[in-house]
Amino acid sequence: MTSVWESLTVDARDPARLARWWAEALGYQVVTEKPDEVEIRQSADRLPGLVFVPVADGKERKNRLHLDLRPADQEAEVERLVDMGARHVDIGQGDVDWTVLADPEGNEFCVLRSA
Repeated sequence: MTSVWESLTVDARDPARLARWWAEALGYQVVTEKPDEVEIRQSADRLPGLVFVPVADGKERKNRLHLDLRPADQEAEVERLVDMGARHVDIGQGDVDWTVLADPEGNEFCVLRSA
């Protein structure tokens, strides 16, 4: 017996705002929006989704889980995401060929070089 990956849940101070930010960043769409949960997916019938749920407190430490994005053009994608509100962060990564960014609520993610 195996399981199907349904979603990844992200704590957020403003779930609707953060979900829309990630939907734009990934080219996803909002498929569910309730006061206690906003879900985005590539399409309504495609898993997995990202589910954003409300929390009262802000992010305080480095993420234990993060997304890696692999765009066709790393430099252009980093610029686009920063223009959307992401920011460069140093989590001790040193000299690497990926870029570490944080979304508007401080959640780290990596933008990799094209394959």
